[in-house]
Amino acid sequence: MAARRIRLDGVLQAIGITVGLLGLVGGFVLLAVQYRPYSVPTDSMSPTVKPGDTVLAHPVKGSEVGRGDIIVFSDPQWGTSAMVKRVIGVGGDTVACCDSAGRTTVDGKPVTEPYLNASSPTALLLGDRAFSAKVPAGRLFLMGDNRSVSLDSRSHLELTAGTIPDSEVKARVEGTVWPLTTARTIDRTTAFDAVPGTRATAHGPLEPLEWAIIGGAALVLLSAAAGTVVGRLRRHRSS
Repeated sequence: MAARRIRLDGVLQAIGITVGLLGLVGGFVLLAVQYRPYSVPTDSMSPTVKPGDTVLAHPVKGSEVGRGDIIVFSDPQWGTSAMVKRVIGVGGDTVACCDSAGRTTVDGKPVTEPYLNASSPTALLLGDRAFSAKVPAGRLFLMGDNRSVSLDSRSHLELTAGTIPDSEVKARVEGTVWPLTTARTIDRTTAFDAVPGTRATAHGPLEPLEWAIIGGAALVLLSAAAGTVVGRLRRHRSS
């Protein structure tokens, strides 16, 4: 009977460790397949993404993103490195600044953006004037969340209304992974949902994958610890 209990204990421990390893390793593998890391050197997207953060971005086509999505992109007219900004307008939109409350408007509708840096809540650059830009088809109007310092579509209004081709989009940002103390997912925003047309898109499986990795690691540790505790108790009883 004792031998049967011992075998059962061992089987349960092995199952726990196996399931935990599957979650841990499988989560890491799927994370590597589904996401790409990008380093953000500036504070143009602060506080959503801080300087020095490494973000995780899900590769998507530019035609698949919507207003409010945070994207990684490159455009030779903006610079040589990949950049991170938020989509404010898509093809056909008219983006303007500002209404009487200092809010950006899209097709005449003011947008309340809760993610903006508190020190720069409006779409006006320091010393800048109001603007209105019609977004051509197949292009995107972008701004940073730290509006007073971000060099974005407002800085390039003379070049195709400050927009970039949606073909330059590399990925959609869905979370930060480094530093570990601030690692988190970045939720889809509802700020533009009241504006008819292309809204922010649903995010990928980043959060479930993170839970699979954390849960798998916890299950491995708990199973190993439980086996150690049971073994010590058995030795104590038999002594």
